[in-house]
Amino acid sequence: MITDPALVTGAAGFIGSYTAESLLRRGTPAVGIDNFDPVIDE
Repeated sequence: MITDPALVTGAAGFIGSYTAESLLRRGTPAVGIDNFDPVIDE
């Protein structure tokens, strides 16, 4: 059975990385994205 990958946003953070690792451990493909742009609009 082919499973579509799960999209994990905020994958560089604590919760996102834990979620991605948990998905991969149970055999679910995961794609992680995050934003490393240091600019914050004020």
